[in-house]
Amino acid sequence: MGTLSSLMDLSREALMADQNALNITANNVSNQNTPGYTREVVNWQPADAVTLSGTSYSIGVSSTAVSVRDRVLEQRVQQQTQTQAQSGALQTALQQVQDIFGLTSTSTSASSTTLGSAVDSFFNSLSSLESNPADTSARQAVLTAANNLTSAFNSASNQLSQVSTGLDQQVGTTVGQINSLTTTIASLNQQIATISPNADAGTLEDQRQLAIAQLSQYVGLDQMTTESNGITLTTANGAILVSGSQSYALSTTQVAGKTDVVANGQDITSGITGGQLGGVLQARDQNLPTYASALDNLAYGIGTAVNQQNALGTDGNGNPGGAIFTLPTSAAGAAGLIQVATSDPKAIAAAATGEGSSGSGNAIALADLSTANVAGGQTASGFLASFLGQVGNDTAGATTNNTAQQATLTQLTSQRDSLSGVSLDEEASNLTQYQRSYEAAAKVFSIVDSIMASALNLGVETTVT
Repeated sequence: MGTLSSLMDLSREALMADQNALNITANNVSNQNTPGYTREVVNWQPADAVTLSGTSYSIGVSSTAVSVRDRVLEQRVQQQTQTQAQSGALQTALQQVQDIFGLTSTSTSASSTTLGSAVDSFFNSLSSLESNPADTSARQAVLTAANNLTSAFNSASNQLSQVSTGLDQQVGTTVGQINSLTTTIASLNQQIATISPNADAGTLEDQRQLAIAQLSQYVGLDQMTTESNGITLTTANGAILVSGSQSYALSTTQVAGKTDVVANGQDITSGITGGQLGGVLQARDQNLPTYASALDNLAYGIGTAVNQQNALGTDGNGNPGGAIFTLPTSAAGAAGLIQVATSDPKAIAAAATGEGSSGSGNAIALADLSTANVAGGQTASGFLASFLGQVGNDTAGATTNNTAQQATLTQLTSQRDSLSGVSLDEEASNLTQYQRSYEAAAKVFSIVDSIMASALNLGVETTVT
């Protein structure tokens, strides 16, 4: 009877283990499309043997679920996600700048842009004035071209400011998203610690890895595994975000009109890299100020050169020429502030000193400014071409980099999914295997049950069933 009881116990344990294996497989199949799900495999373990009267008896088998994950590969995917997200955010911002000046991926010609056309039209109007300096319509054409030029500068400057403002607002929004995710990760750390290492906390770990993957979209991270299967997260420059069950929220502050990021009372903005936040800050604090400064220098250079040359001539009223453009005291902000200083066509000092008001000597000198070095040691057209070329090259470089980073991320993600993702073919094979095992254990149980009933009834099978 002891042997029959042992057989019944063994078959019962086998049935339970096989049922658990079937449940694990069914769970994999049902979660094949669940974001962040890591497939589970069955870990079969023989139960400890029991020794009675010098004889060892096996008490069956057990099956448990174990998540299939490669932590190194997962971390590489997260790091690549951070790099790709930064290059993507930078690309998006630079494409907005490129659109301001009417550039495309195939054309960066300065003369075809609104600003380039306005610069050319202004100097062409001065050239037209040479032949008939006394003609009021020719003088008015110069003022009209000057107004178009200042409008082009003002518009480009304002649009750059709008892009910068949009990026600044995105910093605050992203910080809020980061804080929400770090709170979630800290909570999951606490829940996982109560389960690990005694059991597999696969579902909770999947949720945590998904949250970390989402966090990697927003900011660059350094990750360290701690005891009890916990995870500590810091920004790339060392500011702690999560430690065990505790999360540390980032905050923002206004510095010189911009939104900066603060961690534990320290401004960490300059050290943030990775993720959308890294790309946004790179565009806002590095690229856009460079472009705005170049635009200011061009506006200030043209305005200053024209004002100085006009002052050397005689206007239509016979007086020394005055300023054509209103400018700030320095180049800073000049593109947004430059205006035409007069609406009087006679204010154009076309005549050189001593020629009388109908002369054209100074008009020739004004027109010659188109070939003079007025900004950064270059002509106005040359400086603008260099500036727009830089914008185009920066945007093309960011696009190429983002494409390469995305390809690398896709490759790493495929490697991870081939290990941790659900294969329906494999699960179908497992289902067949575990079903056959379950059927065999059920057959053993049925046979043992019949034998035991026969033994209890002393061979009279009709008495007890």
